[in-house]
Amino acid sequence: GRQTMSLVFDEYGRPFIIIKEQSAKTRLKGLAALKSNILAARSVASTLRSSLGPKGMDKILVSGDGDVCVSNDGATILERMEVDNQIAKLMVELSKSQDQEIGDGTTGVVVLAGALLEQAELLLDRGLHPRRISEGFEVACKVACDHLDNICDKLHFTPDETSELLTVAKTTLSSKIVTRALDQMANLAVSAIMAVADFERKDVNLDLIKMEGKVGGQMEDSMLVSGIVLDKDISHPGMAKTIKDAKICILTCPFEPPKPKTKHNIQIDTVEKYQTLYKQEQEYFVDMVKKIKDSGATLAICQWGFDDEANHLLYQNELPAVRWVGGVEIELLAIATGARIVPRFSELTPEKLGKAGVVREVSFGTTKDRMLFIENCENSKAVTIFVRGANKMIIEEIKRSIHDALCMVRNLVRDNRIVYGGGSSEIACSLAVSDAASKVTGVDQYAMRAFSDALEAIPMALSENSGLPGIENLASLKQRQVQEKNSWLGVDCKLAGTNDMKSQKVLETLHGKKQQFMLATQVVKMILKIDDVISPSEYE
Repeated sequence: GRQTMSLVFDEYGRPFIIIKEQSAKTRLKGLAALKSNILAARSVASTLRSSLGPKGMDKILVSGDGDVCVSNDGATILERMEVDNQIAKLMVELSKSQDQEIGDGTTGVVVLAGALLEQAELLLDRGLHPRRISEGFEVACKVACDHLDNICDKLHFTPDETSELLTVAKTTLSSKIVTRALDQMANLAVSAIMAVADFERKDVNLDLIKMEGKVGGQMEDSMLVSGIVLDKDISHPGMAKTIKDAKICILTCPFEPPKPKTKHNIQIDTVEKYQTLYKQEQEYFVDMVKKIKDSGATLAICQWGFDDEANHLLYQNELPAVRWVGGVEIELLAIATGARIVPRFSELTPEKLGKAGVVREVSFGTTKDRMLFIENCENSKAVTIFVRGANKMIIEEIKRSIHDALCMVRNLVRDNRIVYGGGSSEIACSLAVSDAASKVTGVDQYAMRAFSDALEAIPMALSENSGLPGIENLASLKQRQVQEKNSWLGVDCKLAGTNDMKSQKVLETLHGKKQQFMLATQVVKMILKIDDVISPSEYE
């Protein structure tokens, strides 16, 4: 079997081996392929299983260059887990799509897909055809989604009365690192959304909510700034630090004399020539500053830098300025203050200025870290959530948690139907699917039963993570849901002494739950379709 390679010597006499391509491909076919795929996907799901729910554990991920990231957010964990296997990558994509579409429920969706695959494997062992299994799953998924519509509840809120929204934000945040300041973080998220929500169109543009973090201080010091926070300071230490009723001009042109663009050299051989050049530059600067001053601006924000000379002149003319402000922030500023971005000095007019109630420079701690707060903007639709935390990892994780909460509240503004959490909706759907299965003839019945078993993985994982006996808990919950016909009974993760999720106020959006079921089912169908894996094998 060694005929596949030949030994060759390069010009220095070192031997190297040439291997023919074809024999180097490994191939898995039929059931073996399905089994190995299912195994790969399940191993990803089992990693996430322990981080489901309010008592879930966090994972610490160290990237190749030593960056440490501590997270509880399914999508983040999977994204950072450099997964090799192709099928495992599908699971990563799955939680990503849940993250992009809904924002929350990224762990649950992967756990559910893992459970479905586990059930599918049992059915394959019984000799069911993979396509029949996936058809059965499809039917079951539809039954489950329809059942969610029946058990859902409506949330009533107005821009002024948001206590209901808070409960949903709290549910989302309860499994994250911010539980210590739960109420406050939920409040931040809800008020931010309320500030930028468009109630006529029932939509929220999340781009208008910016998140800034600064290390230091406690989690509780985080706050909502009704305006924009720039991680920049005012360019000259002598300029005013607080500007009331600021008129802001936003420039995207550099604050320096024009350089000859071509390869020409300017030859200066006499003092006079140098002075004329210097004078011209001075005039140019004075002219620029005068143009800004004439337009009535009281604060210049520039995308590029400026010379010290320009800086000095601005200082003499009492015109505070900020330099090196990035493109995204400039756009946000323009939206918030109603300014027009000015590309050339010649186009500056008073109409193009933006307005803000107060611009102030705030310094933090002893570290000379200064930031600009631009508040009470004219059409202040833009807000900034300003996060403080003990270290960078925590700040990143808080940002991710708040992002999840923002997404959930946004989904509620779009569609105010909710289901109850704590695994109650999964148990209810599981019962509904197994009822429906009894009415189906043929092989689909098995697949539907399997789907209903798989749905139980979520309440099961929840109770195991909370240190409760999983199987007993699940069995008693199922029995009680049937007997009391109350589909709001779920796992009592917080050990509050009641299983009624309505009184515990554990809520999830209906849309998010449905999406979880659908996405998980689709991925499982896709994995069940694959019966042949051809991959370039690794050299021994």
